[in-house]
Amino acid sequence: MLLLMLLLLLLQLLLLLQQQLLILLLLLLLLLPQLLLLLLLLLLVLQLLLLQQQLLILLLLLLLPLLPLLLLLLLLLLLLLLQLLLLLLQQLLLLLLVLLQLLLHCYCYYYYS
Repeated sequence: MLLLMLLLLLLQLLLLLQQQLLILLLLLLLLLPQLLLLLLLLLLVLQLLLLQQQLLILLLLLLLPLLPLLLLLLLLLLLLLLQLLLLLLQQLLLLLLVLLQLLLHCYCYYYYS
């Protein structure tokens, strides 16, 4: 939980840094008209990155309340897997017992005949 909060804080700081960079680019755009096309392209890329980070932050905030539920689901799946492994082990033990009985029967048959 703390790790998610730190991640959200880091993403917010990156978002703020990108916003400051966008303001700086807008100022440069006003001052240097010959770099207009390049700055517009860079501005568009930064806007897309900003949108992507905002969506990521929203997604993390939406998933934050579901985190305990997801962990519980993961634990339940692990328990199910353990149950299946135990069942497999039980079947293998049963097979081993049947084979031992068969070997004992064969041994007794040849010993007494």
